[in-house]
Amino acid sequence: MLIEGPPRRGRLAAELPDFPWDTIGAARATAEAHPDGIVDLSVGTPIDPTPERAMRALCRAANSPGYPFTAGTVALREAIAAYLTRRWGAVGLAPDDTLPVIGTKELVAWLPTLLGLGPDDLVVCPTMAYPTYLVGAKIAGCRAIACDDLDQLGDARPALIWINSPSNPTGQILDQSVLKDRLSWARARGTLVASDECYGEFGWDTEPMSVLHPSINAGSHNGLLAVHSLSKRSNLAGYRAGFVSGDSDVVADLLLTRKHAGMLVPRPVQEAMIELLNDHDHVEEQRARYLRRRALLRPALEAAGFRIEHSQGSIYLWATRDEDCHASVDFLARLGILVAPGDFYGPAASRHVRVALTATDERVAAAAARLA
Repeated sequence: MLIEGPPRRGRLAAELPDFPWDTIGAARATAEAHPDGIVDLSVGTPIDPTPERAMRALCRAANSPGYPFTAGTVALREAIAAYLTRRWGAVGLAPDDTLPVIGTKELVAWLPTLLGLGPDDLVVCPTMAYPTYLVGAKIAGCRAIACDDLDQLGDARPALIWINSPSNPTGQILDQSVLKDRLSWARARGTLVASDECYGEFGWDTEPMSVLHPSINAGSHNGLLAVHSLSKRSNLAGYRAGFVSGDSDVVADLLLTRKHAGMLVPRPVQEAMIELLNDHDHVEEQRARYLRRRALLRPALEAAGFRIEHSQGSIYLWATRDEDCHASVDFLARLGILVAPGDFYGPAASRHVRVALTATDERVAAAAARLA
């Protein structure tokens, strides 16, 4: 007789870290108790309107009874390739060298698995980094290491290296020479480089560069992928709209695996993507919003004793008072301001906090007034 017992908890779930946003509940409660309400600068989720042209495109394609193609429509692939050529200087990038994805967090989390990596493979990510790079390695069962100086890896031959410029969380923009050196190091070892460029439209102190630019890759896309998103540039996070481009053989392998896994970007979302990739005016409008908030918030944080480091780009300020990050979180929470503790992004970030620019002008002004 078969005896049924309680369901077994999955091994993978037991090995993954706590979801970071679940760990700052006490600070959130403190901030919410402020008489003038909370100013939530903790999560980088867009709060400004989705462009009207995207919503109109979504509605036009609302009658979509059939399954979409995993590869996306021809028009979408052409729009992606044209955008990367026009905006990021890609040369020789064909539409078939691109692939839409269901938001880039999905791609980041599943890339090692989609590549067929496993316990014998090493994944390298920055020391202060988006935690999903590490989560993706764990999902695939890979070994993982955080390292910014690849020469410290000695004779190691990683299967995958993540780079991120402008960085989440630090806002650092990597120099052209650094990008070239990392790609050269990886190619000499047969290592795939995945460049997370989702914040590329938001360079403040210097202009970001894509690994797709020939000055970085010597005119070849071999061994590299560039990951882009419309979440931040176009306030489209709720649509889950991103894409990956680069090495044609790797993109083809990803396409085949994603077909089997049923990873499909909805057709109405594809139509919205086409509309927004062909327009840059809305991006400039959003840049102006973030720049305005940054100009207000940065000096207010500095006046309150914080030092701003990196932050040359992205939609965050990387701030420290040379104390444990949770002491800074608690200090700001008592002012009704919620921020992300640096240790979300690795032990090397434990004395910083990440302050997002994703609040309304009114709320950012309230935060600046409280800091003063």
